[in-house]
Amino acid sequence: MQRWRGLEEIPGDWGRSVVTIGSFDGVHLGHQLIINRAVARARELGARAVVVTFDPHPSEVVRPGSHPPLLAPHPRRAELMATLGVDAVLVLPFTAEFSKESPQAFVQQVLVDALHARLVIEGPNFRFGHKAAGNVALLTELGRAADFEVEVVDLQVRGAAGGGEPFSSTLARRLVAAGEMDAAAEVLGRPHRVEGIVVRGAQRGRDLGFPTANVDVVPHSAVPADGVYAGWLTANGEKMPAAISVGTNPTFDGTQRTVEAYAIDRVGLDLYGLHVAVDFLAFLRGMEKFETIEALLDRMAADVKQARELTATD
Repeated sequence: MQRWRGLEEIPGDWGRSVVTIGSFDGVHLGHQLIINRAVARARELGARAVVVTFDPHPSEVVRPGSHPPLLAPHPRRAELMATLGVDAVLVLPFTAEFSKESPQAFVQQVLVDALHARLVIEGPNFRFGHKAAGNVALLTELGRAADFEVEVVDLQVRGAAGGGEPFSSTLARRLVAAGEMDAAAEVLGRPHRVEGIVVRGAQRGRDLGFPTANVDVVPHSAVPADGVYAGWLTANGEKMPAAISVGTNPTFDGTQRTVEAYAIDRVGLDLYGLHVAVDFLAFLRGMEKFETIEALLDRMAADVKQARELTATD
């Protein structure tokens, strides 16, 4: 799969494309439905499937400070899209100037001149252009004049747990923020992940016999609610069962919120400076302040036992 940042990186001989456009944060099941349709139609038409997305998130440019918690950084999104058969991902730098482009200018510059779109596939609520003035109806009208078609894909709807709410990044973020990892996985189609560099912390875990990887997560990441979780820590391509702590370490009167992962039954790991991934399988308990170190150690041992069992059967 090819990855382009900006229109200038698109090969001049790219040919006709089947295109879908959006933020695609998390590449959740609703996104997957649209992307899978784009890939399938591209194969039918002998064209190439291209996903167009933006960096930074448009809301951060239009309303500074309103950046939503991100379900996946761009490299992770590209990885997920590649598994769906996408031929190329185009990341457009979203600037103040770009945000002022009219829907007509966007269509001409991106869909017509750069990607030679033959078909554009979107969800029913797709908006584009300055002040989100463009919608599916306008896109269809512009497509008739520019020799491309538009196909609308209805979004999947969650089951009873979601009250019939459509799959969306907003829903996934809400579930992650509440620590509802099972429900979040239903929307995402996989466990929620955060990524970052392992940095040195207070090293209390090492002193207590449970050395943890203190992960400096990617900015704006959607970090689950404070608590202890079962999941996995992936480093150097190796996926290891883990007990994960999110919070401020109240037993030690901590103030900084951290994500720390203990690789279960692994000894002598040196992960400092590595980019790692932490996948959250299940919420075990809320964050607690223990009166004694002994009580904390007893509970940590129980947490690790439970995490070991859950990851072994998943």
